[in-house]
Amino acid sequence: MPDTPTTETPLWLQGRDAVVAATAPESWRKKAPDYHLSETVMPQQRVTEHAAGSLEEIVETLVQVFEMEVSHNKDPKTWVSMVSEKFRTNFNGSPWADAKDLVEKGSYNVLIGDSIFYPAGAESFESSHHVFLDALSQGFFWEVLEVLSPPPTIAFKWRHWGVFDGEYKGFKPTGELVEMFGMSVATVTDDLKLLQVEHYYDPNAFLGKLTGGCPVARD
Repeated sequence: MPDTPTTETPLWLQGRDAVVAATAPESWRKKAPDYHLSETVMPQQRVTEHAAGSLEEIVETLVQVFEMEVSHNKDPKTWVSMVSEKFRTNFNGSPWADAKDLVEKGSYNVLIGDSIFYPAGAESFESSHHVFLDALSQGFFWEVLEVLSPPPTIAFKWRHWGVFDGEYKGFKPTGELVEMFGMSVATVTDDLKLLQVEHYYDPNAFLGKLTGGCPVARD
């Protein structure tokens, strides 16, 4: 009796730990990222639980791998979550950014843009990450809330959140849980690699919570 063919889950859908293990050490900006907070803190703070193998779980895993690669892997040629030579992204109809832009500017600068609460043009890749890592030291988590359409054009709602427990650009922490909500539309290949992602959300609604609605820090 012939063997039954099996379909192996692609690496980019196996989760961040699997991709970290498969990535060459020299590809990381500094060192391989550690996601222990996602395992210890995130489960208590998320508002959704996705069934194993559901489209929601698949999309969440893919976007988490994407975020990890653009934040920590300096070599787009080794990114597995996307077709890096074709990939582009924007937010709220802003100009398109490609993989090179993400490597040079950083995802925070590309996907937040200049704001009265966050001057992206004044931030480097490294400084932009420190701004949010310092302000949200327990983790800045992300989850899929709902998937509205299947591949190849996947529309989905999401939640991004953290506890404001560190200073943000001179503003003192409040210890509050701060959240942002949005929607994205991703175009993917047949094997679910990202080709294009459009994000729609109000960054100032989130950033305003870190500044008390005032763009100038006060003592």
